[in-house]
Amino acid sequence: MSNVKEVDVWTGNVQEAWVDYNGHMNDAAYAKVFSLSLDALMAHIGLDATGIAKLEYTIFTLEAHIKYVSEVHQGQTLHVAMKLLDVDPKRMHLWFVMKDDQGNTVATSEQMVMGMDQSIGRPAPFPAEVQTEISKLPLLEKDEWPEVANQPMGIRRKR
Repeated sequence: MSNVKEVDVWTGNVQEAWVDYNGHMNDAAYAKVFSLSLDALMAHIGLDATGIAKLEYTIFTLEAHIKYVSEVHQGQTLHVAMKLLDVDPKRMHLWFVMKDDQGNTVATSEQMVMGMDQSIGRPAPFPAEVQTEISKLPLLEKDEWPEVANQPMGIRRKR
C-alpha cells in the first residue's frame, strides 16, 4: 500500500489580474485558487460538468479557513495538494496546501464541503460512483492531521 497521503489537484501560474496594489497575489485570489482546487478534486471524484449534469449532484462549501503563509507574485507557479481529514456519507473535511515551485507552503485552506442533490435542492449522500472514488482517496488518521487543522480563530494573548 502507498504511503502517499495527499492528492495533487491543481497547478497554475499567478495571473496579472490576481496581483494587487501591494505587488503580490491578492487575498481573494488565494480563495480563487483554492476554489479551482476544489473544482479539480470534484472532477477527480466524478463531479466534473458532465458528472454533475448526469447525477444531478454537486458539492457546496459550508466553511473555509485560509491561512496566508507567504507572498506570491505574478507569473509564479503554484501547486495545490489535498489531504482528506474526514468523510461521512455526504460531507468531506479537506485540507489544501498551496506551494510554490521550491516546495514552500504559501497558504493552506481547510474546508468542510457537503454533497447536494440538485433535483431536490437538499444535502444528500454521495452517489455510489462518487463514493467509490472518494473511498480511493487517502484518509489521514487523526494523529496525522496538520497541527493547525481544526483550530479556532482568535487573538492569541500572552499570559
